[in-house]
Amino acid sequence: MSTLRQQIAEAAAVIRQRSKTQPRIGIILGTGLGALTKELTTEATIPYSELPHFPLSTVESHAGRLLLGTLGNKQVMVMQGRFHYYEGYSMQQITFPVRVMKAMGCDTLLVSNACGGMNPLFTAGDIMIMTDHINLLGDNPLIGPNDEELGPRFPDMSEPYTRALIALAEQIALEEKIRLQKGVYVAVSGPNLETRAEYRFLRAIGADVVGMSTVPEVIVAVHSSMRVLGLSVITDNCFPDALEPVDIAKIIKIAGEAEPNLTLVMKRVIERL
Repeated sequence: MSTLRQQIAEAAAVIRQRSKTQPRIGIILGTGLGALTKELTTEATIPYSELPHFPLSTVESHAGRLLLGTLGNKQVMVMQGRFHYYEGYSMQQITFPVRVMKAMGCDTLLVSNACGGMNPLFTAGDIMIMTDHINLLGDNPLIGPNDEELGPRFPDMSEPYTRALIALAEQIALEEKIRLQKGVYVAVSGPNLETRAEYRFLRAIGADVVGMSTVPEVIVAVHSSMRVLGLSVITDNCFPDALEPVDIAKIIKIAGEAEPNLTLVMKRVIERL
């Protein structure tokens, strides 16, 4: 057994000792997007500090807890707070919880994030379905020896975000009269925000929004043969010719204002899975 698989087994064993939940759906909640947990019938709450091999969230708006319970009549496993490359963690550490979700029985991953909007048709407060991504983090969680028990050496990325789940989210948004955008997410390392020239470059290569997370988790989810739905909340406009200094408190506020719609879409998707 590889070292990684051994670590996954150790973390999963602790979770099973603390919870009887048998999750089929994993959820990762991004910056300012933790309110979905209020809809959860929680069976167990486990701080990351009590889980072997889990990193610790160092970002203020990330609670740093693993929740297990029921949402939309489905058993789920929820990360209330994620890890970022800019915190100094390796790609393997960042994505370790996704490996544990898979080991616990999850075959579907719902992931959310806050991001900056570069598409001029998007506005702050919009929710965007991720249809594709660009990895500009400069690293990849699959680099190094590959354990064939966890996934293939060269996973196919022609459909990183499951088309059937995208269609389901669109249908739900239509029914609930929620405006959803669709687009491409580009991941950069951060933690600084981008320059005007960088925004122009990112837009030119095909990105609609930019953020500092999500892509590593999705790569590992695809490697693990999980279905994926990604939802982004656009918290600020990143237009090079009208760029203003970023107010992090304002970004979190906008994320909070968009959160009810995001929560509703995610809850309805889970109910219909």
